[in-house]
Amino acid sequence: MGVDIMFWDSTIILLIPALLFAMYAQAQVQTTFGRYSHVRNMYGYTAEQVARRILDSMGLYDVRIERIPGNLTDHYDPRVKVLRLSDAVYGNDSIAAIGVAAHEAGHAVQHAKGYIPLLLRNSLVPVANLGANLAWPMVILGLFMGSAGIHFINLGIILFSAAVLFQVITLPVEIDASRRAIALLQANGLFTREDLEPAKKVLQAAALTYVAAALVSIMQLLRLFIIRDSRE
Repeated sequence: MGVDIMFWDSTIILLIPALLFAMYAQAQVQTTFGRYSHVRNMYGYTAEQVARRILDSMGLYDVRIERIPGNLTDHYDPRVKVLRLSDAVYGNDSIAAIGVAAHEAGHAVQHAKGYIPLLLRNSLVPVANLGANLAWPMVILGLFMGSAGIHFINLGIILFSAAVLFQVITLPVEIDASRRAIALLQANGLFTREDLEPAKKVLQAAALTYVAAALVSIMQLLRLFIIRDSRE
């Protein structure tokens, strides 16, 4: 058992590059958002106004916009058709805030159009949460159960695979929402050409965090396979 635990701990080294990239991605988001959160858009619109204009332009009059506490806690809730904008975004007229609001409006458009990756991701939420919470407890339990523990480790791998699948599917969903955001900002004349490039930088920095999350999850799954194979 001592050898197994040492081997299990040594697999942490696989995570180091992914974790470093995740730290870099988070720093990029904070830096880029911070930089452009002090730059007003040329037309003086607030993020809430822009989101409303985008939604109305797509006929989504039934999607409400709510203000919620926090910083960058913005999200679209497809269950109740509510676009929630954080305190740092809602009434802000900065390029960064409008980029975030337009991105979330892009998710509402995805939902209205039945964008398959979004629907698939939403359907995976319960099982992905279950997998993320139970996978490692199953693996750790398996490590202390001798030969019979392999079944618990396999169950942990299956559970965690659902969480990884969720992260992987999230990538095209988020990238597509940003693409829609930029297109809708242009189509509705809500941004000048000078405003668009900084907005793209904000959204590209945000996309890096989803890439990092997927990479960390994939490397965690690889660790589980290595742990399982070391037991056989």
